Amino acid sequence: MAPRVRAAIVASGSELVRGDRQDRNGPHLAGSLLRHGIDPVRITVVGDEPAELEGALRSGLEEDLLVVSGGLGPTHDDRTIELLAHVTGRPLAVDTELASGIETLSRRVAKRLNRPYADFAGGVLKQAALPAGAEWVGLVGTAPAVVLDTGACVAVALPGPPRELQELWPRVLETAPLLALRGRAQAPGRRVLRLFGVSESAVAQALEAAGGESEGVAVTICARDFEIHVDLFVEAGAEARAAALEAALVEANERYVFSRDERPTAELVLDLLRAQGLTLGAAESCTGGLVAARLTDVPGSSDVFVGAVVAYSNEVKAAQLGVPEAVLAEHGAVSEQVAAAMAQGARAQLGADVAVAVTGVAGPGGGTAAKPVGLVFLHAAGPAGELARRLDFPGDRDTIRRRSAVAALHLVRRLVTQT
Repeated sequence: MAPRVRAAIVASGSELVRGDRQDRNGPHLAGSLLRHGIDPVRITVVGDEPAELEGALRSGLEEDLLVVSGGLGPTHDDRTIELLAHVTGRPLAVDTELASGIETLSRRVAKRLNRPYADFAGGVLKQAALPAGAEWVGLVGTAPAVVLDTGACVAVALPGPPRELQELWPRVLETAPLLALRGRAQAPGRRVLRLFGVSESAVAQALEAAGGESEGVAVTICARDFEIHVDLFVEAGAEARAAALEAALVEANERYVFSRDERPTAELVLDLLRAQGLTLGAAESCTGGLVAARLTDVPGSSDVFVGAVVAYSNEVKAAQLGVPEAVLAEHGAVSEQVAAAMAQGARAQLGADVAVAVTGVAGPGGGTAAKPVGLVFLHAAGPAGELARRLDFPGDRDTIRRRSAVAALHLVRRLVTQT
């Protein structure tokens, strides 16, 4: 078997090291590389301090591919390109075509901000300086994607903002150096299982009972926001073993498998509703709009999702959703009765065919012995009937809110599929 093509990913930025912002670029790049048969052997998060970044670059250049995100801006602490030139022993020179493109974008920004272009001129030249032999690939903001083939390694530098990186990365993959690497790579086949309502350990036990990984079949099991994602990576010639392993996992967890593709749950729910000609609304308390946010993250959701009411206070629950004050007084805002009234009120007030409601105690305060932090009530109502669920989530406020939003989407899925 030919040796695998290996990649190192470096996410640069002191804000990542301090914890001010989470790295979204490393996982995005790793997933893409895996799909192209390139092994991401590590993701390194490093600050802007020159010695630390230089060390990460030198280490990454020992692999077949080095991909760096961040540090391409106009300020003094944006050092990726100058350090990449330094560690590869190449001089920097301004690319005039790139400089012209960055200048055009910078003048637009200056005009929009009502600032003189002179404030941006120095940064234009800095961002247009490239190591000898490098090529630039497109502009979304003022920082380009840069590709440098050293002969021993292909180095790629990408902007730090995820939107810019995600738009430029597909173009980078089509450059000659990346196409050559992809030609050497052996993209594995992939089988996907998505489960809800079962524990990660139970799926791991089912995998072990089915014989576990075998030659040519690698399996990853990952818990994500109350779901379990199972991915089988299949080498050429191992398809039969992979099919048997997948079938065994499905048989052991059939009631929990909700998808065998990579669509996000929100997209899956919207597709199910769209196929039945149904619209959806939401009434949210403890999730504060997270259900609506997940749905509206999906392009084209507007033909199904009509809107949401974030009813955090009892007054809004009563005034905007018609929850009877007597029900609130008797059962409290966190109760199955109020969740049901919220869902019914959302259907009526939003004119939706189906509505889902969430109310709970997200913490860290507000819990009692009878209603502890993590207690959440869900209710979904539609033409086919109604479903309710009580959940007791462990974890911090963010975890409870995210899991509640995911559970709400799955309750809608169950309602419209009757599974």
